[in-house]
Amino acid sequence: MKRIGRMRRARGLTLLEVMVAVAILAMLAVLTYGAFDGLSRGKKSLGRINDRYHQGRAAMSRITMELSSAFLSMHQPPTEQQIRRLTIFAGSNGSPADRLDFTSFSHRRLTKDSHESDQNEISYFGSPDPNVSGKTDLARRESAMIDLEPKRGGEVNVLVEDIDLFDLRYLDATTGMWGETWDSSQATGQPARLPFEIKITLALKGGPEGKPLTFTTKMTLPMQAPLSFALVK
Repeated sequence: MKRIGRMRRARGLTLLEVMVAVAILAMLAVLTYGAFDGLSRGKKSLGRINDRYHQGRAAMSRITMELSSAFLSMHQPPTEQQIRRLTIFAGSNGSPADRLDFTSFSHRRLTKDSHESDQNEISYFGSPDPNVSGKTDLARRESAMIDLEPKRGGEVNVLVEDIDLFDLRYLDATTGMWGETWDSSQATGQPARLPFEIKITLALKGGPEGKPLTFTTKMTLPMQAPLSFALVK
């Protein structure tokens, strides 16, 4: 009897037992892979959303910094032979992005001994991506030289990609009302005046659950009146 018991114990696993064991191992492997794959996709999604948050905050910080240095000037050269310049603050409606063109004291000189000052022309506007249908980026134009065409020239770069909305509202100090447009260069607009406050709304695609990430801020412009300290009275 002892010999028969030892033979049964030495016989090993049957084919059915092996198949059941393999099936269990396969199920465990699938579950483990699914768990790790979910963690990996979650980590990538969280990283992408964090990147979008960083892009939005950086864009808003730069916009507010440059707008805080916006200015208008009444100064013009005494003769037509000298270089003339036009300073403006002009905001217009657009979809999905408004456009803003203004002059500012926010230029950074990056080249040593370059003939540049802190004055510049800046524009923000929506720019369709030529490689991706339906994608709009927020572009920034800067010209280190103020001329008679404050909406053209200079270098254009993408400030932030794939926006859902870029909306600007302007508070008129004389009326106390918010408006969607502003034009300091037109008599029918707000001639030779800057808005008292600006409300900026920037929404980026690619937020949690497919919803846009929205950034909103209000800022007061320090220089309300045009520069006129050197004018002869």
